[in-house]
Amino acid sequence: MPYLTSPVVPAGTLARTSQPALPTGDGLLLRPWRAADAPAVHAAFQDPLMHQWHIRACDSEEEAAGWIAGWQQEWQGESQAQWAVVDADGDDLLGRVALREIRLGDGVAEVAYWTVASARGRGVAVRATTALSRWAFEEIGLHRLELSHATANEASCRVAEKAGFAPEGTKRSALLHPDGWHDVHVHARVRGD
Repeated sequence: MPYLTSPVVPAGTLARTSQPALPTGDGLLLRPWRAADAPAVHAAFQDPLMHQWHIRACDSEEEAAGWIAGWQQEWQGESQAQWAVVDADGDDLLGRVALREIRLGDGVAEVAYWTVASARGRGVAVRATTALSRWAFEEIGLHRLELSHATANEASCRVAEKAGFAPEGTKRSALLHPDGWHDVHVHARVRGD
């Protein structure tokens, strides 16, 4: 049965190119992950705040290396796109920003991010999310980006709002963390916002 509309973004748009590095224009760089990032990813996940707001733990550098290998492969599969957020001058890992649940045909993806403890309070997540959003809309042609977080994670809510993601509602009891079920705020940006 044929669709009545054409795909918003044709299949193959990501896979036929190499994953780009994306400068933010203000001292940060979003770059593809490297195997050498594994120690820094493992160290980031030893932070108690990561345990509070993320559903995964990272028990070893080998596990982090496996994650990175998976992140590198996801680009070709066009299902997710993950970047290391680094200081443009020194290449120190400051965080991660990603497009998850990419549906090119629908023109939709979910934005996710985290920062290392030493980078918090410096606008890293906002700047990285803003740069990624600009690229997703202007270069790839996505139409809608969604972002969600536990309602109790006020810092993530501030990031979403500062990056231009309008609040759209709350999903009740939608995310299981180690301390139980959390309500989730849903935010979104559409092209032209």
